[in-house]
Parts: sequence; structure tokens; C-alpha cells
Amino acid sequence: MKLGDLLKDGKIPQIGFGPGGVGYSPKMEKKKEGFLLFLDKVQNKLYRRPLAQNKYVDSVSNALRQGFRLIDYSSAYGDGSLIGKAIKRSGIARSELLLTTRVSNVAQRKHCVREEFFKCLEGFGTDYVDILQFHWPVTDLYLDTWREMEKLYEEGFAKHLGVANCHKHHLESIFSICKHRPEIGQFEIHPLFTQKPLIEYYKSQDILVEAYTSLARYDDRLVRLPLLKRLEQKYHKNFVQIILRWHVQNDVIPLIRCLSKQHQKSNLDIFDFELDTEDMLLIDGININSRLRYDPDNCDFSIL
Repeated sequence: MKLGDLLKDGKIPQIGFGPGGVGYSPKMEKKKEGFLLFLDKVQNKLYRRPLAQNKYVDSVSNALRQGFRLIDYSSAYGDGSLIGKAIKRSGIARSELLLTTRVSNVAQRKHCVREEFFKCLEGFGTDYVDILQFHWPVTDLYLDTWREMEKLYEEGFAKHLGVANCHKHHLESIFSICKHRPEIGQFEIHPLFTQKPLIEYYKSQDILVEAYTSLARYDDRLVRLPLLKRLEQKYHKNFVQIILRWHVQNDVIPLIRCLSKQHQKSNLDIFDFELDTEDMLLIDGININSRLRYDPDNCDFSIL
């Protein structure tokens, strides 16, 4: 069954959890030299990194316990082993989850899509993913990447195929060579950057739409708007819930990274109210075409 049909049947969550990578960054180790650098590396290995990883696993497992079922991940973040630990810790059955992973840009450049995929599969502790996407349409490589993804799909290791960060021309190129069309696409969408024409094009091609950076990274140009303050009072919901509900009513699946139990619970509490048509249009009108992340037509894929 196609993803679109699953969504209509209520078998796909209308909101997804995107844990991203672990908060710890090895870049911290470069700030010191000599013995201090050595000591810092030891502390990172013995204390900081394990602490950050355990906190990450707890956050993901808590999200699953709170009710998130769509997990948005990418091999660009790691080998998936922490996600696998989180699933076990949560006690939620694998069959209840929709697991997503994406092909990293590194794997595309090194032509090791298959190897990276199976490493992530092993990390997850499962024998398939529900959704396989590529992370970015790397110039001159993403069509070959798609062909590799199709093989994994045909072999049963991925139930559905999708894309990320694709403009219309990227999709048209895929359509021209593919055996299996993408069923889902993920790109930047929020009230400062509504992407209405691109959303409509995806829908016209029967491709579900996911939104990342769905809250505009709490940009002041959004969160301080008097309009949102009025809507909070009108609906007795907070800013985050208002925006997530706006996505859902636009038939877009918002992806959100929230680490605390309280926020996770609150972010799922968006299905007991509905925004008026007028208020939906008012939020649409916030748009200033402000892209907060990278433009796939104008970026250096080697740093992503």
C-alpha cells in the first residue's frame, strides 16, 4: 500500500519526531593544544560523550513513549545504534513504528550507498526501514543514488522511497529515469517560508510532504508576532502547537526535534482543536520567503 493511502487510513502519524544527531560535538576538542587537548579528549571519551549519548537515547525513547511513531533519521547523523537502543529502551514494538533513514552526502560521493544503508540497518536493530530517502540531491550523483535506493526497495529492505530537499527540476529528473517514483518528500517549510507552489507540485504528483525546520528555529521574526499571541489566547494553545496545527491542516507532516518529556507531550497535543480558515490564511500571510537552511540549488554539498 502506498504512503498516501496509509495516511488516509490513519496509519501514518501526522507529526514526526526528528532527533537529529547527538548534542556532543568532537569540534570541542580542537579548542585546546598539547596536554590540555589530550586531557580534554579523555574527558570527552569517558564522560561527556557517553553522557550526551545516554541523554539522547533517553530523549528518543521518551518521545516514543509519549506517542511519537514516525522517526526521522539520517545516516548523516550516525550509524543508528543510538536509535536502536532508544527503541529497545522504550518498549515500543518495531511494528508500531515508521522508521526513516536518509542517504548521506558522503555516501553519495563515495558511492557506498548500500554499505552505509546496511550499517544503519544494523544500528537500528531491524531488517528493514519504512522510508528511505536521500538527504540532499547532490549534483551529478543523486540520480545514481536513486537507482541504488530502488534496488534496496526491490529487495524488500525499504518499504517506501522518498526524497529530501528537492526542487521541481530535481523531481522531474528522477521521474525521467526511475522505475519507482518517490512517495514522500521533505523540505524546509514554516510560516516565514511557506513554499506553497512547491507543496502544490508535490501534491500534484501524489507525493506526501514533510516539513523540516517546521518552527522556523524559533526565529524572532515569527515568535514575537502579535498575531501568534492573539491566536494563543483564542485557542488556548501555545505558539508551537499553533504552528504545528497549521502544518497539519495544510496536509503537511511537520517534523520536530523536542528533547524534554513536557515538550514532547505538548507537541502531540494538537488534535483537539482546529484553526479557522481565516486564521490559516493569516498564518499563510506571514510568509516573507525567508529560507533558514541551505538552498539545494546553491550550496556546497561537501559540508552537509
